[in-house]
Amino acid sequence: MQPTSLNNSLPPRKEMIEAFTLSKSEYEGVFITAVLTTGIFCRPTCSARKPKPENVEFYPNTKDALDAGFRPCKRCKPLEELGAQPEWVAMLLERVDQDPTHRWKDQDLRNLGIEPERARRWFKSNHGMTFHAYSRARRLGKAMGHMKQGETVTSAAMEAGYESMAGFTEAIKKFTGLNASAAAHSTIVYLDRIMTPVGPMLAGATDSSLVLLEFVDRPMLPTQLERIQKRFSCSFIPEANSMLVRMKTELDAYFAGDLEEFTVPLDYPGTDFQQKVWAALLKVPYGKTASYLDLATNIGDPKAVRAVARANGDNRIAIVIPCHRIIGSDGSLTGYGGGLHRKKKLLDLERGVEELNLFG
Repeated sequence: MQPTSLNNSLPPRKEMIEAFTLSKSEYEGVFITAVLTTGIFCRPTCSARKPKPENVEFYPNTKDALDAGFRPCKRCKPLEELGAQPEWVAMLLERVDQDPTHRWKDQDLRNLGIEPERARRWFKSNHGMTFHAYSRARRLGKAMGHMKQGETVTSAAMEAGYESMAGFTEAIKKFTGLNASAAAHSTIVYLDRIMTPVGPMLAGATDSSLVLLEFVDRPMLPTQLERIQKRFSCSFIPEANSMLVRMKTELDAYFAGDLEEFTVPLDYPGTDFQQKVWAALLKVPYGKTASYLDLATNIGDPKAVRAVARANGDNRIAIVIPCHRIIGSDGSLTGYGGGLHRKKKLLDLERGVEELNLFG
């Protein structure tokens, strides 16, 4: 197999080699790496041993790699849905869904052939909490759901599988910082992982509004979760509610090119300045861009360009509050928490340059 000329939509070769060598997740969906010596093609994040740079070629998608005669890697499975849950995760989540009241131990995981540390890392990266914290939150969420529906604390505890009221009240106190009766009236933010063509995202919503939409691989995600917890005095429950289902439906339509304006209600508390910036971002039309100076001028403070850039970076509802539409005054792409090439993908989608799909 011989190297082919690079597609103009691809990043520079040197940049792709570095991204592939370092397994940079923000390049998922940006390019496919084909290995000339083995005849296989891989995702940018493939964990297999990296070939020498002179032995790789890059393609914009899996179709082009297949057409060139390469076959998919069995380790990173580039033909599967981008960011899809591994089979062992899907099985584990099904077990939790079947019995949210089960108290999981490390040995339970080992009995299923799952190393506890592996589960801890995956859930921490994709749900913002360890697997044990996830399972405890599901269990407590079941109890809090019963209490919010008017059941007594005792009844809710028993239905959630707690054997003693002391254990239940201690768990509620540790989880929410409140006693059981106060917790029944506290704010709950439901969290769920949503697949998108530019990578998996973690979404969070109360019963009435969306409060979080972040790429799961963004380093700032833990900080955003801490800020939400502080701002809303809330507890996190890893479960999709109707607001998150609605968000997923709208995201699917957006990536299919069928939706230009999101309708999900938003709640984005912050400083007065941050809220002005985020409100101004919502006014940047689909398919258009603005500069940081434009944004600063629109909020009546043209000298606050750097502060506007910081507020832009602090946006915790990506895509819906379209911080990806902000570019440099010279028209260049500038910083984006999800990665510059995700930003380019989103802008290209909105300009009708390309059609995104889950299979590259």
